[in-house]
Amino acid sequence: MVAENENNDNGINEEIDIEVEDPFCLESSPLKLTFEDITSAAYKIKDGVIKTACTRSHLSGIVNMELYLKKDFVQYTGSFKERGACYALMMLSDEHKRNGVISASLGNHAQALCYHGKRLGVPVTVVMPTVAPIIKIEACRNFGATVIIQGINMKESKHIALKLSKEKGIIYINGYDHPHIMAGQGTVGLEILEDVPDADAIVVPVGGGGLLAGVSLAVKTLKKNCKIIGVESDRVPSFTKAIEHGSPVTVDGKSTLADGLAVPRVGCNAFATAASLVDRMIVVTEEWISMAILRLVESEKCVVEGAGAIGLAAVLSGTLDEFAGKKVVLLLCGGNIDTSILGRCLDRGLAIDGRLVKFHATLSDRPGGIAELCRVLATIGVCVKDIIHERAWLSDDVFSVRVKVVCETRDLRHARMLQEVITKNYSSSVFGDIPLPKVL
Repeated sequence: MVAENENNDNGINEEIDIEVEDPFCLESSPLKLTFEDITSAAYKIKDGVIKTACTRSHLSGIVNMELYLKKDFVQYTGSFKERGACYALMMLSDEHKRNGVISASLGNHAQALCYHGKRLGVPVTVVMPTVAPIIKIEACRNFGATVIIQGINMKESKHIALKLSKEKGIIYINGYDHPHIMAGQGTVGLEILEDVPDADAIVVPVGGGGLLAGVSLAVKTLKKNCKIIGVESDRVPSFTKAIEHGSPVTVDGKSTLADGLAVPRVGCNAFATAASLVDRMIVVTEEWISMAILRLVESEKCVVEGAGAIGLAAVLSGTLDEFAGKKVVLLLCGGNIDTSILGRCLDRGLAIDGRLVKFHATLSDRPGGIAELCRVLATIGVCVKDIIHERAWLSDDVFSVRVKVVCETRDLRHARMLQEVITKNYSSSVFGDIPLPKVL
């Protein structure tokens, strides 16, 4: 924001914050993308980005539809964001290329802009909030960019970046709503139809809406009967709310595994382009995102972030059963997931899948009590992952011990067998919730 001084009634100067507008993203006059913009982008970036594979999924038989995966997470910086970043930089005038560009981003857009800025010789400045992952901050610095860590969230970082843009006379490039960014993202749609020309539906992750705008325009121009399905986390359903309201609105977002989609207000240009082209919007819960990340690791050997897995989450949740027996393409848009978050996602997915079970049981604290419990578990093929003893908090019997057991089972049916056996053999036992999702 730009701060200006003004005298109040007491003659004391006060700072009044005036929001700096992005001239390329004005809600009063949104810019609609054209198909020619996308074809222009496809031609210009063909030597700068990877044409990624779109292959049939091993999960096709399980989900009862012909599933194809567009693996854009294999781009050099790990996400589809390179397409728009490359095109936006190539479209700059010579003067602006010399002056450089600036943007605000938590990670994927920043990395893409910094990488292609280095490749094309364009100076790049990125403003990243203090919550941005260290690994992504360092990646931007390694590309030779100027990295400014300011702002407690993306809203503040964006205001700072726009202020610097105005002060220094350099172009601000919005990561999802700049027209050239949207055009670059639309090239994904062209590539999908090259590999799967008879696709019945394409499932697109939705954050700020730029990817949805580009893909929906590209696909609907070439194949009108192909359905475009947008998917959001139920923690930040900004595009769904925008459609309900008829224009972009700000939603109260919560933290989500699909952090790359956590945009509380969709872009005005993206909404103007995509709103009439999207056939359906779906929101999914965190549990299904965890499950999708697990399924992709196990079945496809693909490590993706929550935003990249959200399309499969929609399929697993049963919200796309109308496409049974049809060809459906999922866009795996990003693979930049922190290893610590990946571990948590896999554990949560295993728990939801009934393959990681926790229970408490009270048993004899005399020699052989734990051994007997392990024998009971072994008879049904359950693998013990962890046992914790709790003696001090057991008030009724000093000769007993309460144990918390975390163990691995094959599936939900096996987990329920475990529950039955433990309940039969130990009168005082408590199980963590064993879920009842659709088993896929």
